[in-house]
Amino acid sequence: MVAAGGIGQAANSDPAPRRLWLCADDYGLAPGVNRAIRELIARGRLNATSAMVVAPSFSRSEALELSSLAKEKRAAVGLHLTMTAPFRPLTAFAPVTAEGTFLPIADMLVRSFWPRFDLDLVGREVTAQIDAFIAAFGRAPDYVDGHHHVHLLPRIGTAVLAAIKGANPDAWVRQCGQATPLYRRLHDRKGILIDVLSRRFRDHAKKIGVSTNPAFAGTYRFDPGASFAACFPEFLKDLPDGGVVMCHPGFVDAELARLDPLTTLREKEFAFLCGDDFPALLAARGFALA
Repeated sequence: MVAAGGIGQAANSDPAPRRLWLCADDYGLAPGVNRAIRELIARGRLNATSAMVVAPSFSRSEALELSSLAKEKRAAVGLHLTMTAPFRPLTAFAPVTAEGTFLPIADMLVRSFWPRFDLDLVGREVTAQIDAFIAAFGRAPDYVDGHHHVHLLPRIGTAVLAAIKGANPDAWVRQCGQATPLYRRLHDRKGILIDVLSRRFRDHAKKIGVSTNPAFAGTYRFDPGASFAACFPEFLKDLPDGGVVMCHPGFVDAELARLDPLTTLREKEFAFLCGDDFPALLAARGFALA
């Protein structure tokens, strides 16, 4: 089991580097994404990835290939809980679109605050995705996060915490509260929203004894001209030992273009993480991948 948290001080006078969880979301989304994530783990440039078990390109063979590599490289493998369009539920989940997919994230966000949002249906879907992960990988996930951060939404978050505590009491869940002061990131509306949603989620996790990461970073505007390389140093500012940085590396292919609007920026992320500037930046800022 790979746990979230910090590491101790070295025996000499130099402080030990802060441990960083660099988590690649969306394993299983498309063949090009899967291949890019495995390549980065093999190169020692990632130490965590989360799998979308409902994605058409996720399979047991893809899971076994990742599992073998992750064991060799000591990388964590988590569940990327997926409950938004264009993906389909594994259970008789409701509400869904006319096409039978989950609702878009904006609609799911609104519905999650409704008193009539069925907690039992949510719990069954969460449990089914955890069970699908176990069937594919032969073990429970090391941690749980969510596509579009859906695991942080009210009622969904409650079901996630209960389900993962039952499946793997030692697992952690990703909360998305940031260490950087709010006044320095007023431009990051998505980051502020998930930060707010994380407060209740984090408190509930602590109450029932589920571990969370101490801080989170990795949000930026997915504009065509965005530079992940320029954003990454900002992610490291104020990040404590054991903090999580989210990333989305991948190679563009037809399946990715069909399912997700985030395409060419994934290749930019991959290029930065493969390059020489990335490990040099981590060392200069006092970080190391676990």
